[in-house]
Amino acid sequence: MFVCRDDPTKVRGSVARREEIAADDQVVLYLDTFRDRERAYFFMANPLGVQLDGVRTEGQDDDLSWDAVWQSDGRLTPDGYVVRMTIPFRSLRFPRAPVQTWGVALGRVIRRGNEESYWPFITKRVKGRVAQFAELQGLESISPPRNVQVNPYGTLARARFLDKDAAAHVTDGDQRAGLDAKIVLRDALTLDGTVNPDFSQVETDDPQVTINQRFEVFFPEKRPFFIENAGYFQTPVNLFFSRRIVDPGGGVRLTGKAGRWSLGAIAINDREPGRVPAPDPLAGSRANAGALRLQHELGEESTVGALVTDRELESNYARVVSLDTRLKLGRTWAATGQVMRSDLREGTTESAGSGVLIDLTRDGRFLDYSGTFLALDPAFAAPLGFVERTGIRQTEHKWKYRVRPRGAAVLSYGPEVKVFYVWDPDGRQLDREFKAQFLVELVGQTELSVKRTELFERFENAPFRPYKTEASFSTEWLKWLALAATYGWGGDVNHDPASGLAPFLGRATEAELQLTLRPTPGLRVDQAAIESRLDTRSGARVFTERQFRTKVNYQFSRFLSLRAIVDYKAAFGDTTLADIEDKRKWGADLLLTYLVNPGTAFYAGYTDRYENLAIGPGSPPSLFRTRSPDMSVGRQVFVKLSYLWRF
Repeated sequence: MFVCRDDPTKVRGSVARREEIAADDQVVLYLDTFRDRERAYFFMANPLGVQLDGVRTEGQDDDLSWDAVWQSDGRLTPDGYVVRMTIPFRSLRFPRAPVQTWGVALGRVIRRGNEESYWPFITKRVKGRVAQFAELQGLESISPPRNVQVNPYGTLARARFLDKDAAAHVTDGDQRAGLDAKIVLRDALTLDGTVNPDFSQVETDDPQVTINQRFEVFFPEKRPFFIENAGYFQTPVNLFFSRRIVDPGGGVRLTGKAGRWSLGAIAINDREPGRVPAPDPLAGSRANAGALRLQHELGEESTVGALVTDRELESNYARVVSLDTRLKLGRTWAATGQVMRSDLREGTTESAGSGVLIDLTRDGRFLDYSGTFLALDPAFAAPLGFVERTGIRQTEHKWKYRVRPRGAAVLSYGPEVKVFYVWDPDGRQLDREFKAQFLVELVGQTELSVKRTELFERFENAPFRPYKTEASFSTEWLKWLALAATYGWGGDVNHDPASGLAPFLGRATEAELQLTLRPTPGLRVDQAAIESRLDTRSGARVFTERQFRTKVNYQFSRFLSLRAIVDYKAAFGDTTLADIEDKRKWGADLLLTYLVNPGTAFYAGYTDRYENLAIGPGSPPSLFRTRSPDMSVGRQVFVKLSYLWRF
């Protein structure tokens, strides 16, 4: 039970969807059930009892994919608010022992003042939060009851979409049923199995700039089976990126902890490579993918681990073996290291490559530092991972210093500096970056920053010197309004010039606006807008990319919500200067959700997509681009139901 004293008119709390309470005041309970000082469950709730849970692992980002079944209630009172949490033992993993000692911490977040308070006292002068927890004693003869979970689902969908190869509309229906099952072994290991899994993504990816990018743009995983316990497979270099598995047919996963060992194992197949027409030799085939991760604790807050990944398709394979370690050095320093080797066979061609990473970090109340060295051979390949580039030697160093005055309005201010160098294996410089930033943090979750970046970039064997100046502002000063804006200008390289034209340096501008309105406790409106432009030095437009998104969510209760999204994206330019096609598209999504807990839910949705296409005359018909996105290219109605049984 949390009893929080405050002025109720200043408390920030909304009737939100589960886990969408980042802008609200919060209370939190941390539990380090294995008392390893490395990993802890956390349970958060806002003043109205809306939940957020996850796992904190030192050296990693918080894993919000972990979802537990627990109860919480909250209400405002004349002198603040009260929150009650009930967490069953079956939702936790802990060792078998007659007498147990756990780590525990309690916290409170007050958003309007950017304030976080904890018991026991937790300071940034000591690296690692979990190691500073208090001891929870008196736990005797406890064990969770038998823990078996069965989570069947069923979906019905009807769609009409444009077959771009045939230049004709096609109507299709889909009925799918599947089953996820979970068994907890020896109170600490979790075995998950799935048959005909549901890998649908009920929300589109957030908008990002995607044109004129040198490297692949990262979009995070959102499919439930993969995001749960994803932290068990995380390594310093991302060698297992589950979005590489496009259309799984079934699989199993084992995760958990036994003594000082942590384990993650997954085996799954992918139907996507076989979705090609005959007589393609891959028609109907499936790729088999797997990953095995082991990690062992070395004393307090230090670990050593290994990861093996494998993807096989017919006679082809891609295998990666990795060893890594994290060592705590004193109160504020930590070192991370990783070595990797890959073996690849494609047809009759075989190749092998290796890589190494060394990272050193310091976290403090005033000064933070991180330094990284990464080397990857040209032949290194990790098709199941997310590795931007290979054939490099790179080093990066960041310094951040904060002055924390005692005044009430300014919480902190100070500079940040980053230097970054990349060479090829022969020692030739490929990239260089120097970035200087000054940031001011104010109360009301308000930040101001200015940034200057100077770069050297070798692209298609030609040297360029891009540069950028950027200013940004963000605030949540008011309970009902959040605003973030960024504007940048400078010089950038045209990485996709028109045929016969060499890359050149142009004048670039980029603007981004994020706006959130909460006019009532149950209504939230999010607006996002991004525009990116590149001009020649003489002022001629090379390309423009625009993206707009409006998302409206109304929460009738903690469990029932209605959400609508409208997206618009356009990319166009001068085809004599850039290799770009005029593409304009927009779409609308409507989703009704009744979410009882992470496994029991009902969804009913409608999706509509339009592009600037038209079907031309002739035989066979063909598609051509128009000015307006008024042709329907995909329309779908779907219903999904899932129910979680726990035994």
